[in-house]
Amino acid sequence: MLKLIHGADFHLDSPFSGLTPEQAARRREEQRELLDRLARLARDKGADLVLLAGDLLDSQRCYRETAQALARALGDIPCPVFIAPGNHDFYAPQSVYATLDWPDNVHIFRDPDMERVDLPGLNCAVYGRAFTAPHQESGPLWGFRADRREGALQLMCLHGDLTPQSRYGPLLPEDIAASGLDYLALGHIHQGTGLRREGDVFWAYPGCPEGRGFDELGEKGVLYVEAEPGNVSAQFVPLCRRRYEILTVDVTGAESALAAAAAALPQDTQNDICRLILTGEGPAPDLAALEAALAPRFYGLTLTDRTRLPQDLWARREEDTLTGLFLRAMWDKCQAAPDDQTCQLAARFGLAALENGEDLAL
Repeated sequence: MLKLIHGADFHLDSPFSGLTPEQAARRREEQRELLDRLARLARDKGADLVLLAGDLLDSQRCYRETAQALARALGDIPCPVFIAPGNHDFYAPQSVYATLDWPDNVHIFRDPDMERVDLPGLNCAVYGRAFTAPHQESGPLWGFRADRREGALQLMCLHGDLTPQSRYGPLLPEDIAASGLDYLALGHIHQGTGLRREGDVFWAYPGCPEGRGFDELGEKGVLYVEAEPGNVSAQFVPLCRRRYEILTVDVTGAESALAAAAAALPQDTQNDICRLILTGEGPAPDLAALEAALAPRFYGLTLTDRTRLPQDLWARREEDTLTGLFLRAMWDKCQAAPDDQTCQLAARFGLAALENGEDLAL
């Protein structure tokens, strides 16, 4: 039984544009720390191989110290490491894959044509190929069939997309099934799939090991895989330092938005980057005061107000007052566009302004 670590899509040196410059710089440092956790996991698991399926770097323009940290961490792994460059970190004469001195245990696929590396000591073969440009419209498995020699385990490390018309190495289920592989280690999709199977071929995307935005939510990590011919198992191993989370808080009936949030929020959120969405019926929340109260509980916090006026307040539109006139006008607008949060905000802020001033009878 061969033990593998399968990772992909580290996107080292991402800009983290949604954070403050100081936080973004810290997040890039934390990405480098992720590499040490990867090396430690490989040692702890006694891994025989590490397969890294591309986009380890966010772009061709990365900090030199980041590339050096990557090479150093991979050199600390006491087994062979295979890298299949992806569309973000494609292999080119000026890329760090070509210009940096890499440890002897690291093999980088450098060609768009499929390459096979035999590892007789492990009784396995590892296939792979590289992106050599930002796009790769040819299917990497078109017409491919593994050369099964003497029962050796057939593995592949590949950056590609399970979308037929993709410009990023399109993969078809029937091509996976016909490949003759035992395990296909994929990269490109940032949401982990868990272990899947097409025909006799097992495959998986591990997802990215560290979220970078609110489209990459929850725990992130790599896969620990045990494989032998015809039999593969996989276990997700979290590696991320911080999680992105979207949480919804209903303020209906609460004493205040702060009280509703305090009651609904989970514990141990200090490492999380959170988007808190306020829903339900209630007065317009003071977002600045709410952020000031809740921000210390998170590494990063943004608030989105999707609350609406209580229905009983709309009843005042029948009054012969300035408030009634205003609410009648806003009621028509809000009914015409029930999902328009701008209309709801205008009604609530306008009502608050009127209630704090003189509401004259008409």
